[in-house]
Amino acid sequence: MTKTLLPFLLITPILLLLAGGIIVFVIRDQRRRLRQQLQMQQLREDAQQQALEAALLAQEEERQRIAADLHDGVGTTLAIAKMHLHALGDPARTKEATDLLDQVITEVRRISRNLLPAALQKFGLPFALDALARTVPPDGHTKVIIEQDGTPRRLDPGLELIVYRIAQELLGNGLKHAQASLLRIAVDFQPQQLSLHYSDNGVGFNPIANDVLPALGTRTGLGLTNLRSRVAVLRGTLHHESAPGDGTRVWITLPLPYLVTDEATINTSIHE
Repeated sequence: MTKTLLPFLLITPILLLLAGGIIVFVIRDQRRRLRQQLQMQQLREDAQQQALEAALLAQEEERQRIAADLHDGVGTTLAIAKMHLHALGDPARTKEATDLLDQVITEVRRISRNLLPAALQKFGLPFALDALARTVPPDGHTKVIIEQDGTPRRLDPGLELIVYRIAQELLGNGLKHAQASLLRIAVDFQPQQLSLHYSDNGVGFNPIANDVLPALGTRTGLGLTNLRSRVAVLRGTLHHESAPGDGTRVWITLPLPYLVTDEATINTSIHE
């Protein structure tokens, strides 16, 4: 009996070692495949990130070119045309044309400032946000409030421009589509992150109906596409809520490790 069991007793450890070796090999192979998948996913995400950054950079460069053309080309030409009208020496006949030129020159300057915000370049994000609020006439149909909480601070210029565009996009979408009497953007400079909270009391929209052709006069959430792209470049998060007749709310969080902070210089500002 012992002689019969002896071969099995000798073979069993060998089989166990082989089985253990196979299990270890399978586990290591699975881990290797998982690492490769994670590396490929990271490469894809990095490529998407670089593509987003390149697209936004190209967009901002085009904005700067158009702004320069408007300011130096169109604006100057309009100013010269106005001088020629004054040189005619007949104010009664040229007043209407002069007034129209003044309106056009003012509009060109406004568009140029929106394309290339000088306040942002010179004084930084906190000051530029306050200036952005002042661009909305106080006697209009919509009351606009931009609040800055926490400790307002300067950011890296390139990233600062993206944050400004996010606030500008929120404000522009609200003014164009919300039909609201009150529009509010709260910017919170927190120790580890910068967050923006947008809210309005407007018509709202159905967040799950964006793929359906909207009825005339209804609002959609398609304006969130540009926001998501800009937020993604800063590796932030965006969450929104809305419903027809219940206004719109957008929460954006931007992690400060991707934003190079400078210094706090400007106090909280509210424009009514």
